[in-house]
Order: sequence, then C-alpha cells, then structure tokens
Amino acid sequence: MTFSRPNFSSSEPLSSSEPLSSSELLGNAKHLQLRASLHLFFRTLQLRASLPPHLQLQLRVLPLPPRKRVSNEIHFLRQLFRVSMATSSWSEELASLVEDPVLHYAADPNQTISYTTTTTTTTTRRTTTSFEVSSGDDSLSSSSEERTESLKDQAVGFMMACCEIVMELGRGCRDIILQQNLVNEDSYVVKKLGGTCAKVSKRLSFLNEFLPEDRDPLQAWSVVFTVFILALAAISVDPNPDTLTKVVKVAMHPLNASRILLPDGRYMAYHDQGVPAGRDRYTLVAPHSFLSSRLAGIPGIKASLLEEYGIRMVTYDLPGFGESDPHHTRNLYSSAMDMLHLANAVNVSANFWVLCHSSGCIHAWASLRYIPERIAGAAMLAPMINPYEPHMLKDEMRRTWDKWLQRRRFMYSLAHRFPKLLTFFYRKSFLPENHERIDKLLSFSLGKKDEIMIEEPAFEEFWQRDVEESVRQGKVEPFIEEAVLLVSKWGFDIEELHVQKKCQTRGILLWLKSMYSQAECELAGFLGPIHIWQGLDDRVVPPSMSEYIERVLPEAVIHKLPNEGHYSYFFFCDECHRQMFSSLFGTPQGPVEPQEETAFEENKEDVLQESVSNME
Repeated sequence: MTFSRPNFSSSEPLSSSEPLSSSELLGNAKHLQLRASLHLFFRTLQLRASLPPHLQLQLRVLPLPPRKRVSNEIHFLRQLFRVSMATSSWSEELASLVEDPVLHYAADPNQTISYTTTTTTTTTRRTTTSFEVSSGDDSLSSSSEERTESLKDQAVGFMMACCEIVMELGRGCRDIILQQNLVNEDSYVVKKLGGTCAKVSKRLSFLNEFLPEDRDPLQAWSVVFTVFILALAAISVDPNPDTLTKVVKVAMHPLNASRILLPDGRYMAYHDQGVPAGRDRYTLVAPHSFLSSRLAGIPGIKASLLEEYGIRMVTYDLPGFGESDPHHTRNLYSSAMDMLHLANAVNVSANFWVLCHSSGCIHAWASLRYIPERIAGAAMLAPMINPYEPHMLKDEMRRTWDKWLQRRRFMYSLAHRFPKLLTFFYRKSFLPENHERIDKLLSFSLGKKDEIMIEEPAFEEFWQRDVEESVRQGKVEPFIEEAVLLVSKWGFDIEELHVQKKCQTRGILLWLKSMYSQAECELAGFLGPIHIWQGLDDRVVPPSMSEYIERVLPEAVIHKLPNEGHYSYFFFCDECHRQMFSSLFGTPQGPVEPQEETAFEENKEDVLQESVSNME
C-alpha cells in the first residue's frame, strides 16, 4: 500500500512519486495532532467494513488536534481517505497505519495480532499483508468467521464521536472569546448591552442588602440564579408519578351569559338569580374573587331562601374573566364605575348591597369609596386587604405573612415588584388543560374544616365548573392585573371609610366664622352598615387582616367564627346562609307585593335617615 508524502513546506500539489511508509504515516499523524480526525476516520471504517467490536483499536494514545487547521492537513486527510477506499479490507488499512508488529486491543489484554509484510518489486509497488490472531494456545486465521458489530455498539461509537466534536467546538469558541476580548469596554457586545445591563443592575441593587458583606455580588447572585434554575427544574419533575394528586380535565362550555354594553364599548357578562326585578326587597351585587366567575355568588345558596327574604342577587364577570371583555388599563375606580353601570343597566333602582368573598372584596372596598350614594351596605366574608398596607402594625403584618406558604409569599412579592414574571407561573398552574385541587392550585394552606369541605363532591363539582368559566378566554393578563390591583396602591385608604365629622375651616372667612359660631360640618366616610364574617382558622385571609379593619373602622360589625376556615362557613352551608341574612335583614318578609311598593319605598327612606341620625 503506497501513497505520496504531503509537502508541508510549499503550496505545490501533492506528488505521487515518493512512497510513505506506515511508520512515517503514524509519525505525521502525531506531528499534525489528528487524534479526533483519525478517531472519526476509524469509526467510519468500522461502520463500513463491520469491524468486530473486540478488535477496536485504541487511538487514545494519539495527541489532540491543533486549534488551527492548515490546507496541508486537508490534503493529507483527503489522501488518507483515498488510500482507505483503495484497500480491499480493514486489515490492510490497519496494517498501513501501524508501526508496531504487535497491536493490543481493548477487548482482551492477552490477545495479540501479529502480521507479516512481504514486498514484491515490479513495475508497480505492491504490499501484501496477512494477519494471524493468537490467544493462549489457540490460533485463528483471518479468514475465520467474523462477528458483526451490533447496532448498539455503532450508536455508542457515533455518540462518542459527536461528543468529541462538540468539545472541540466549545474549545474553539472559548479561544475566540479570549482572543477577541469581548468583555472589554471597546468591544461590540459591551457597547450594545452595557447601558441596559447597568440600568438593570442599578434597579436590582437593593437585593445586595440581603448578601453578607464579604461576598462579591456578581459571584453570589450568579450562584443564586443557578440554584434557582436548578430548583425550578427539580420541582417541575415529580419523582413519584404514582403519587400524583387527582387532576381534572378542563372542559369548554357554550356561551350562555347575559351581557350589557358599557359606556366605553366593552361587554360585561352577568348572572341574575333570586327574586325578579320589581319584586326584590333587597338587591345584592357580588364581584367574584380571584380564579372565579359570575357563577360563584353564594355557593350552594337555595332559591327558596332567596325567595323567603325577597333577595335578588346579581353577579358578574370581572374584565377578562368568563365572558366579559378585557380592560387592560383598569383600576379600582373603573371597577366601581363598572359596578354602577351594571346596577343601572339591570334596573336596580334602589340602593343595593355589595356582597364579596376573599380577594373580590377589593372591588367592594372601591364601591364604598367611590359610589357610596348607591350602596345600602356591605356584607364581606374573609375580606382581603392589601398585604403591603402601610398603616398595618408590625405585629399585624407579621401575623399575616406568617400564615401563608412560602410559595404564596413569593407570588405576592412577584406581583408587587416584577408582575411580568407571573406569566410563567400562572400558565403552568391554572391555565393548562388539567387542574389540581384548589389548595395546590393557589398555594393555600387550609384548616381542618376547609380540608373536609374541598373533598365533598358538591364542592369539587362547583369548583371545577367555576374555574372552567374563569379561564374560558385562556389569557393570563386578567389574572396578573387582578393580582397587581391587590398588592399595589389602591388610591385610597380603608381609614377614609370611617364615619367622622369634617368641618370646613379652610380660608380666613370660614375660620373667623368658626370662632364665633358653629362651623359648617358634614359626615364623611361610608354611612351604611358593614358586616364582616371572619373564620379564626382561616389561613388564606388571616384573622389579623380583620383585626386591622376593626381597628381603623370601629363601626364595622365583625362576626368572629371559631374553628371556621376560608370556605367552610360560606360554601354549601344552609344554616350559615340563613344566619347571614338574618344578621343583615332581620326577619324574612318575602318579595315585595305590588300594593306594598309605595309603602316600601317610604320605609327605605325612613330607615336610611334613622341610620344617619344614629351615626351622628
């Protein structure tokens, strides 16, 4: 076997006049550091000629290839490939590349292969090689039966070769980065991204306060970020698939809600139940809580109980929930205006009561602040307030946050500082096609009665249907907007609802008038009744929040419920519903009869005047 020696000192084409021996070939391979190239070459030969797996050559003794390839090396590899294609078997290829007459293989250290070479000189030079394999006392000829390489061995060899290519690519990229000095001030990358990185670093500099003083912030936060990514990957994989909680597939239902057109062109979906309009003695308007819809209202309320007290209840979908159109620039003032437009559109002529549960109460607080002239009173169950309320005492703040799970605290922190990051968590939790239990879905820690409640079939059926309606539009933005409304500045304080006298003393004339006569004073705040029901075992809205409300609104009536949780008193409890209506409306009087309408309107005015005089 012969081929010409490549000329490394000039750019002349390769000549076929000078033969190259096997020892020189191996030396040139070492000189050129073609370990990876030869490795891939032999792998190709094995796949083509079915080299037996126990005769795989150990090429790891050859050095690594250089970083820079020259054109002579390319010519050399092309010549090596032509020679390999011209040989008749893998044994001749192997003999042409090896200098040592005894080769050792990875299959068996005691097994050797010897070969002899005879050369006949004529007009053309030929080389004939024969192999003899010896192991112990047994001798096998090269013509004996050869075992073919399995597909697994071929795949493993291919993957090893690919890994080496990737490693070499990584080393090359590293060398390019070091040579180009990409982190210098004059580099293209720093010029383009330096300003943005500086702004982000300045905005996040407050986080350095949580680091020890002897730690480099860059290194410390790199470690924290890496651990955070690994933690997310870990919690995304369940190591025990057999212990998964029960999940329910989300179903889509046909559109069936009644809708009204708002002044800004949006449509709002609502649900009307109880006594029809015109015969209602009391009207309840109920905004729903987070991850809920107009179908909530009072879960499990009996139609007969509403009829007995003459109650009409109107529930509606918040913007972007259920069948209501989204409103991306909404705030609590616009929420109160939506409630007012709804009441006018569905013919609620008299003042109405606002009913809320949990986080839906932020919209009730807004209605008490912005449209108090249309609100007869408020019924709140486990009302939520801003967890970052600046007027809360340190003890109240501490007892509030201590009741929540770490994941829930993390969600509130994201909503307060980085609301856009909630997109990832919300899409993963409650927007997929399958839903888990409510406590897993919203990161709740439930009390004993709540744990029993959520396992009841009636609650599971209601919860599943309510969530399906809530996520009907499949968009995460309305949920982020709702979370941001809760934790951001509301535009008012709950203390402003406290009933108090305000006298006009601004200006010199008014001040002089107040010195010699009684100043013109008027009552400020919400004049109607406020009833709050708070479970003392509630771990979703801790009792410390109602204690804060009781401190700033002493006129509010707080109904403290021992051993009750977040859902156990409000959901599917007939006796609890009757007690609530009895506290709000007294003795049941049924719907308004036609002949009673005139007297009923007069009675409403007398009751309102009496409540105002009592406040004074």
